[in-house]
Amino acid sequence: MTNISSKHAVVSKAPYILYMAFVDMRNFLRFLPEDKKEGVTADYDSINATVQGFNVGVKVKDRVPYSRISFVDNGAPFAFNVDLWFDASGGDPDKTDFHIDASADLNFMMKMVLGGKIKDALDKIVDSMAALSEGKMPEGIDPSMFPEGFDPHGTWNPNDGTWRV
Repeated sequence: MTNISSKHAVVSKAPYILYMAFVDMRNFLRFLPEDKKEGVTADYDSINATVQGFNVGVKVKDRVPYSRISFVDNGAPFAFNVDLWFDASGGDPDKTDFHIDASADLNFMMKMVLGGKIKDALDKIVDSMAALSEGKMPEGIDPSMFPEGFDPHGTWNPNDGTWRV
């Protein structure tokens, strides 16, 4: 297995708020542009899509409330694991040290081609979460891609357990 870790970043949201945004796989659908939603299905524990003719699925393997969510492949072309970490940041209960660890069963050629790109993608996700939590649009994201009225910062609704965007 190839192990890849993202950078760490401080997200200006409490660990439980950030955790709750990722705990339900249906929330991921809300962040997809409309033209990318075709062929994508999700329930609380899994998300599946057809990408360039390949079925790619991810399911939750384990949830440690407000601390970690572990995902595994679910019918992807190669085996992988992804852990999202929601650690308290220093002594501030309203900030999260967010980072991602991934491991994938990549052959040598795939590791050479994809290894750096996976690391860059993980780092971009972490940077984007930190930027959004500070009210900034992440670098490389065009705000016009979001539907009118879309709030990329969203809010957690504890009454029905959903992330509102």
